[in-house]
Amino acid sequence: MTMFRRLSVAAACAAAAASALAQVPAGPRPLPPGAQRPAPSLSSSAPVALDRVVAVVNDEALTQFEMNEQKRILVQQLRESRLQPPSADVLDKQVLERLITERALLQYAKETGIRVDDTVVERTILRIAQENKLSPEEFRKVLDREGIPYAKYREDVRRELTVQRLRDREVDSKIFVSDAEVDTYLATVNAQAGGENEYLLAHILVRVPEQSSPEQIEQRRARAEEALAKVKAGEDFGQVAATWSESNDAQQGGGLGWRTPARMPSVFVDPVRALKKGEVSGVLRSPAGFHIVKVVDERGRNQPSVVQQTRVRHILVKVSELTSDVEAKAKIDRIRERIETGGKFEDQARVNSEDASAAKGGDLGWLSAGDTVSDFQQAMDRLKPGELSPPVRSPFGWHLLEVIERRQQDVSKERQRDQARLALRQRKGDEQFGEFVRQTRDRAYVEIKADER
Repeated sequence: MTMFRRLSVAAACAAAAASALAQVPAGPRPLPPGAQRPAPSLSSSAPVALDRVVAVVNDEALTQFEMNEQKRILVQQLRESRLQPPSADVLDKQVLERLITERALLQYAKETGIRVDDTVVERTILRIAQENKLSPEEFRKVLDREGIPYAKYREDVRRELTVQRLRDREVDSKIFVSDAEVDTYLATVNAQAGGENEYLLAHILVRVPEQSSPEQIEQRRARAEEALAKVKAGEDFGQVAATWSESNDAQQGGGLGWRTPARMPSVFVDPVRALKKGEVSGVLRSPAGFHIVKVVDERGRNQPSVVQQTRVRHILVKVSELTSDVEAKAKIDRIRERIETGGKFEDQARVNSEDASAAKGGDLGWLSAGDTVSDFQQAMDRLKPGELSPPVRSPFGWHLLEVIERRQQDVSKERQRDQARLALRQRKGDEQFGEFVRQTRDRAYVEIKADER
């Protein structure tokens, strides 16, 4: 059920963790439930294997049932990607490390006061269903068809939201990108022949824990060199990544997606620029461990950006714990009736809108395609200047829109600065969150239980 494993709020976490080259939970992919295996029926005559503890993380146990569930999910993902699963012992190590890291992060989040309540979880699931153009009932049926209990899916979503909130608090909220950094970035880009390019990357990570001895570091380097030798001998890079990489994206062939140099880990930048499409780097060293990176594809981004912009104003009535969807819709209907009978839009916005734009009469300024959520965008695009929309539902609540005017605008310089700032924030966030995850994992007390079978 690939499409339902992509949560936009947590996708950032997963992608960032992958590009930061750290052992983070599977991100947009559901993680296994924390519940124990149901007790066997006393009336059953068949022997039933008891669940057992495979590891202890601080004061919490990880069970064989959790391991088996996670392995089942990962093997399914590999098959969807047409990749051969690694050997059983390699898969066991990958899954166990992922579960340990996830548990350490969730424990830290809980200890430091991060909570995700049921209302937030249900709203997120509703948004996922809406993005896939399904009603809540249809969404549940899809989960049922794929053998995923709704209660388990809710907890998967809760864990992903918890990790994202942890990243927001510990890393993203503390990142600052100065105008001078943006200027330096753009100057570097402009100095490159042909402007900045984007690279489609894949990588292999061999992790080096903190406080490793020189002998352990050499053992890890030798493992990375062995993986590189297999790639150079002609083995498929994605298959080698699935078997040898210790990053959470290993089961997706090590794919990192499209990255500008500013959004790559610093250790990647110069080697990637020196590689051609299809080429693979040597073994690279970073605080996380040893890496091998492949340039899967490359494309240019230095093109003029002339877009249609719309100046629009709106009134928002939010749906919340205190205001139901029906109540919000009724209120927006009453506001629309007042405007149609002679009331001024801007006056109604100042009095009624639950948005920061209320003080400006609901004016959102000039918007380009992609600047708003899809429901708002589609409604805005259908309106003529001066036309009042019918009530519009978005993930935030109910809106009324009025288009003021439209224009064609070259936003190349403005967009370049916005993209530069975003890219720099992303790179800083990826690297800092990767380091945070690694430190959280290494601080945890972990006891691996020997197989007693």
